[in-house]
Amino acid sequence: MGNRGMDELIPLVNRLQDALSGVGGRSCSLHLPQIAVVGGQSAGKSSVLENFVGRDFLPRGSGIVTRRPLILQLLSANTEYGEFSHRKGKTFTDFDEIRGEIEAETLRLTGSNKGISPVPISLRIYSPHVLNLTLVDLPGITKVPIGDQPADIEYQIRDMIMQFICKDNCLILAVTPANSDLANSDALKLAKDVDPQGQRTIGVITKLDLMDEGTDARNILENRLLPLRRGYIGVVNRSQKDIDGKKDIRAALHAEESFFLSHPAYKHMAESTGTPYLQRILNQQLTNHIRDTLPAFRGHLQSQLLDMNKEAEEYARYRPDDPARRTKTLLQLVQRLAVDFEKLIEGSGNKVDTVNLSGGARINRIFHERFPYELVKLESDEGNLRQEINYAIRNIHGVRTGLFTPDLAFEAIVKKQISRLKGPCVQFVDMVSQELITTVYQCINQLSSFPKLQEETERIVSTEIQAQESRCRDQVVLLIDMQLAYVNTKHEDFIGFTKAPYPRLVAQVIRKGGAKEDVEKGFMSSKCVVAIFNTELRNVYKDYKCLELACGSPEELDSWKASLLQAGVYPRKVTVTPEYFTDPQLERQVETIRSLVDSYMSIIYKTFKDLMPKTVMHLMINSVKEFISSELLAQLYALGERSALMDESPEQQRHREEVLRKHAALKEALAMIAKFSTSTCTTPLPPPVDSSWIRPSRLAGSPASPTVLHPVCRGDSRGLKCDRLH
Repeated sequence: MGNRGMDELIPLVNRLQDALSGVGGRSCSLHLPQIAVVGGQSAGKSSVLENFVGRDFLPRGSGIVTRRPLILQLLSANTEYGEFSHRKGKTFTDFDEIRGEIEAETLRLTGSNKGISPVPISLRIYSPHVLNLTLVDLPGITKVPIGDQPADIEYQIRDMIMQFICKDNCLILAVTPANSDLANSDALKLAKDVDPQGQRTIGVITKLDLMDEGTDARNILENRLLPLRRGYIGVVNRSQKDIDGKKDIRAALHAEESFFLSHPAYKHMAESTGTPYLQRILNQQLTNHIRDTLPAFRGHLQSQLLDMNKEAEEYARYRPDDPARRTKTLLQLVQRLAVDFEKLIEGSGNKVDTVNLSGGARINRIFHERFPYELVKLESDEGNLRQEINYAIRNIHGVRTGLFTPDLAFEAIVKKQISRLKGPCVQFVDMVSQELITTVYQCINQLSSFPKLQEETERIVSTEIQAQESRCRDQVVLLIDMQLAYVNTKHEDFIGFTKAPYPRLVAQVIRKGGAKEDVEKGFMSSKCVVAIFNTELRNVYKDYKCLELACGSPEELDSWKASLLQAGVYPRKVTVTPEYFTDPQLERQVETIRSLVDSYMSIIYKTFKDLMPKTVMHLMINSVKEFISSELLAQLYALGERSALMDESPEQQRHREEVLRKHAALKEALAMIAKFSTSTCTTPLPPPVDSSWIRPSRLAGSPASPTVLHPVCRGDSRGLKCDRLH
């Protein structure tokens, strides 16, 4: 009976199944060695399983009857009864009641519309008539939806089947009726998809008694026609008439034995056919398979345990009702928040985001790209500036004709240009403030286990950031007012127009349109092409005097402009002589003041590009860092609600309990495996056969569900990988 010396292997797997069930261990359970029963509807899968048990206990009917995976654990015992994992403590001795419980539990998740669910039902049957086996009864393969089933029911069922059979630890019992075309068996096609070498596939041929007169399956059962590596086993189940007539299964097994002993095509192989032989072979092969795969499964459990150790240790020490523990946890969380915030701002080699910029990197970009770019936008409208200077000179002279360039015009224009700085500078503060809030919230999200603490921390830190933002904005306005208070024409860098402009690279926005190019007089156009050239017409790159950069959108163009500016490529200022310049002397005065304004404003822009990051860094960023590390904890204590602050969320409570249960289950499972010796011998796997006759599974396309997911598994049982197709 079975494989002597290893009879405890299958019960061991059953105990592992129990240890890992109910604790989020479904992923572990899928890796447990087991036998998945696969076949089309009405292939006879349910009858085979009932023959193993010797009892009627599975739901029957038309269409899809098995709508959830049934993990069936058969254990040899002196008494006969059943147990469900979802009804712990209740023993079922009436097998009609077992059938009713399966139906009720199926309806609980799938409803009455013939829908399916991948969540398994676990049933354990003890009986003196069974050998130790663990099987998974899966829904029958179907192609046509019935009733109000979804149009993609075929894909859903195949998806569910694949979740089980693509695992290396799963043997595949491919059930095919003898009165169908074996070469087109859906069960064998699916098995071939995931087990191309046939190392895990066992063929079962049912309904041998229903074949046409004069035909038989002898060559198939002898594995000479359409061979499988592990071969085929033939069985004869009860007919529908037998089932309706309540024919006893034990009587049916005697009839099966008589059929094989008396049939001229099968009597010479009667000892290697029938349900009892199938049960012995499955027991032996599953036992051998468990022995072979147990080391890898142990490694899988050890890896999961290692990943969970640190978190489980923290949760094991945590006592929700201990005031001292709550206070310590609060202190640790605030300290971790301060460290995480500083790392995000200052940069750190730990957990580097390789997808997006975050924290300090985004603020750095505002410092050195966005803000300088906003300043360039202010100085790029050359025509407007000349017009303002023209009006200023003429208004200062009044009715008189001026012989000299008036200083007041220069000062008026400079002050107006300085006043225009307020918008970009205030916007700069707002952008940095928003990035600070985003960064702080990113850190505070780690407090989600304690909703009240998270809420109060967000409120307190947001209030502080707003206060520092207001303070910083006031300081920026003060800096602008200081520049307006005194125009320092004695500044050492104020060179006026005495120096000739140096050659440099410039960028000009252009637009390709129609038969000609439309050159726009400004850097800030939303068009999508930028031309780069040298003011002295030197080559820009190799033999090219001009380079054109095409951008896909105005936003991308703005990013290019900011980056070019940082690299020293400036916007081209197009000199325009407006129509209102009819006086050569006035034109010279306008040019003089324009040059002086350019020189002075370059000093202002340089000053603000230097001072703004320093101001914001000092008054906002460093202040918020200091507040979080030094003041936040005190303000949380001042609320007087320390107990409520550390109340866990229901989700966190469930997560903590789940982690502790799963950690304990993994340790229990590993302890079971450690006590067990697998040193006994096993039956070697048969040699390979040519199974090229099995055509790969091809799913018919479903117009109603073109994006349905189903896994595709490739490789043999030594290196199997499963992917999901989208």
